[in-house]
Amino acid sequence: MTYETFREKVLQGLQDRELGNVSLRLTKQMKSNGQMKYGIVFKNPAANTSPTIYLEEYYEFYQATKELDTVIDLVAGLYQSLPAIQVDEKKLLDYSAAKSRIIMKLVNTEKNRTFLETAPHIPFQDLSIVYHYLVEKSDRMLLSMPVNDEVLKEWGVDTLELHQQALANYSRLLPIKFANLNQHLLDRGFLKSGYYAAISDNDPNKDMYFLTNEYFSCGAVLMTCKNLMDEIADFFKEDFYIIPSSIHEVILFPRSKAPSKKELDRLIQKVNQEYLDPEEYLSDHAYYYSKSGQGTGEYFMQNLLLHSPGIIS
Repeated sequence: MTYETFREKVLQGLQDRELGNVSLRLTKQMKSNGQMKYGIVFKNPAANTSPTIYLEEYYEFYQATKELDTVIDLVAGLYQSLPAIQVDEKKLLDYSAAKSRIIMKLVNTEKNRTFLETAPHIPFQDLSIVYHYLVEKSDRMLLSMPVNDEVLKEWGVDTLELHQQALANYSRLLPIKFANLNQHLLDRGFLKSGYYAAISDNDPNKDMYFLTNEYFSCGAVLMTCKNLMDEIADFFKEDFYIIPSSIHEVILFPRSKAPSKKELDRLIQKVNQEYLDPEEYLSDHAYYYSKSGQGTGEYFMQNLLLHSPGIIS
């Protein structure tokens, strides 16, 4: 069964299920890194938001099992488990009300040029900082809406003010998580899986750390925060490499424990190709941070500051 036929059959199957007063339609949307994804929009007249469930992973499951009814049941069950979210549009368009929920994310510039053409952003090396309005967070799930130029105009602020507000909000909305990578993977029972397995196999000293937020969602943007990087440099007592494992987190490797940058870049590129979802791709090379700003380490804009006390113990 082709993917196009699969989508039609899932839609038809869902329409035959008892899902309440909801209308369904197929959709396609350009997501992060220019990835086109196909899904089903669930429109409930009782809410002013319409969740979309994307079908790529379900198609992979169907190809492996040929169990179409199971797929339809899984999609229906996921929809029924989603909270009904009502967005207050007046608050969204009022900057004084909306500003406390602005967050920032980091994306690859080249792969997101179309989106960046209509969205406020700040360049950062070969990456870009972008901004979202946090709609809801629950059960370790984040729901956010991108801030585009139209919304920014409605708010009447510039990109710098937007960035400063996102910095002020970050650790309150998305508490920072910094921990030893191998201990974390061991605790969670997947030390030998995917991206982390490839890196761990090359790390006999087990001195890598990861940096993200408590939701493990779009936390790589923390690498742009200079005083946070300074605090980590103090913790390591030396300069360090930043491995962009995905848009969700970065891995930090003390210079004295790391292989050469050439080897790190080779490893990053291999893992990106073999393990990483293309939508989660951030970069194909390591970054080097030097607190003293010597050599290649000085790449942080001085106005990108985030005060985040007490994350390291």
